[in-house]
Amino acid sequence: MNEAITHLKVPIEREERDVCIGPDGSVAHVTRVLRMISGRWKLPILFRLFAEPSMRTLQLLRDIPNVSQQMLTQHLRELENDGLVVRRDFGEQPPRVEYGLTDSGRRFMPVLMSVREFSRLHPENVDEIPS
Repeated sequence: MNEAITHLKVPIEREERDVCIGPDGSVAHVTRVLRMISGRWKLPILFRLFAEPSMRTLQLLRDIPNVSQQMLTQHLRELENDGLVVRRDFGEQPPRVEYGLTDSGRRFMPVLMSVREFSRLHPENVDEIPS
């Protein structure tokens, strides 16, 4: 039974382990990013803003089916707080506000495209994976 426990046989320094699971390790960073994009409407918002550099709230409401004004506003604020989306208020009457991706948001899009490609190539049902 102990023969199958390979992690006991591989000498790993404590610092190397912290690179993955420490407070500033890979797991913590990936978890933070997943939290930033968690929410039913955040990914559709990001992809729409990637396709159109600047959009008004009404345009987003039209383009994202079934999202409510309240949820759209909440998710836009969260994305803004996380530094992925910028809100531009033109200070006009009637109010004119537009949203766009920040530089960080634009740099994040290739990561999302890679995730999309992984999903496209990876079968949903694990039983479909060839042996």
